[in-house]
Amino acid sequence: MPTVHPGSKHPLVIVLSGPSGVGKDATIAGIREIGVKFHYVVTATTREKRPGEVDGVHYHFLTKRDFQEMIVRDELLEYAEVYGNFYGVPKKEVRQALEKGQDVIIKVDVQGAATLKKRIPDAVFIFLMTPSPDELVDRIKARNADSETSVKTRMLKVGEELESLLLFDYCVVNIKDDLARTAEAVAGIIRTEKHRVKRRVIKI
Repeated sequence: MPTVHPGSKHPLVIVLSGPSGVGKDATIAGIREIGVKFHYVVTATTREKRPGEVDGVHYHFLTKRDFQEMIVRDELLEYAEVYGNFYGVPKKEVRQALEKGQDVIIKVDVQGAATLKKRIPDAVFIFLMTPSPDELVDRIKARNADSETSVKTRMLKVGEELESLLLFDYCVVNIKDDLARTAEAVAGIIRTEKHRVKRRVIKI
């Protein structure tokens, strides 16, 4: 008779992705608020801090030289240049959390998710999207964090990102002013994955 592996004893890596402005940060905060326990991986980046952002909390803000040194030392699980800035996922942080038995959530753009699909194929990949492209445009503009040129660049990339949908295991629509529903949908996916007969084997 096969041995039964309780899902809670096997930590997951959840990769949350989607177009810029879709609400990934707000969704992660919402998941935490409803009591889901996980380790959130803080991404390293070379972009400038935005008002209200804290180093080590929102991102690890690095110089391009420091970032390049991490690449040389193979300290990043994945990295990419996005809109002129570099972003990367610290490998050590993910490995340490898994060793402690903690589920891990990684927030990346679609390009980063494609790389992680090759590096960690047994991770859970969730694509977050808005009900319509027009709503996504409104959300990006409402942030007031990007120049008009940057907004146009981001929107041109949305079509390409949507074409990558088949890379993902799940798709969750983030409806405006209903964050609780979005957070519960993602939490439900995590709970479901804990009950898989064939468990996911994560190797970093």
